[in-house]
Amino acid sequence: MSWFPKPEARIFCAAVNYAAHLEEMGRGETNAHPMLFMRTPRSLVSAGQGIVKPANSDSLDYEGELAVVIGKPGRHIPREQALAHIEGWTPFLDGSVRDWQRHTAQFTAGKNFDRSGAIGPELTPAAAFGDYRSHELTTRVNGAVVQHTPISLMLFDVETLISYISGFTELQPGDIIATGTCAGVGEKRKPPLYLFPGDIVEVDVSGLPLLRCPVVAED
Repeated sequence: MSWFPKPEARIFCAAVNYAAHLEEMGRGETNAHPMLFMRTPRSLVSAGQGIVKPANSDSLDYEGELAVVIGKPGRHIPREQALAHIEGWTPFLDGSVRDWQRHTAQFTAGKNFDRSGAIGPELTPAAAFGDYRSHELTTRVNGAVVQHTPISLMLFDVETLISYISGFTELQPGDIIATGTCAGVGEKRKPPLYLFPGDIVEVDVSGLPLLRCPVVAED
């Protein structure tokens, strides 16, 4: 059975956390602090299940990411202690409904459509995954590579994200931090590459089991 977050888990997501993605989204200079938003567990499905293309939008986009799951609680965690708070790692698909994301400056709506993203299939222990910076992230749509990056290129590293988030809330076991996507998102391709029923999306992080989901129509 696929690993899946508990209903009470908080899902913190880092936005524009790779320079090439920051550039393609036209967001200018790197912020002094991580840009964050939150997703709900209801917005995700387990690996292998269908992510839902909503009936009221034709702009469902893929964003492949690496996610970290907290195993040890902590508040005001110093950078040098951050990795000791990790239970494990898993691939993450931050499905984004772009037109709803652009309704206002706050893009919660476009990031939280029911069953629009995915996580899993397993939680790989931190010791087994090793140094996260040594791994690579690849996203494929229908077998074609659409995103690829060394994870070492993220702007705000995992230690920074854990330390920063724990500065405003006590991180709890089961909390998830999605570390951001790289360049190559569908919205910025010419023509745009959005997801439709029948498509297959794969998020492949080296060293982790593959996250693979079909796209299905909303009931």
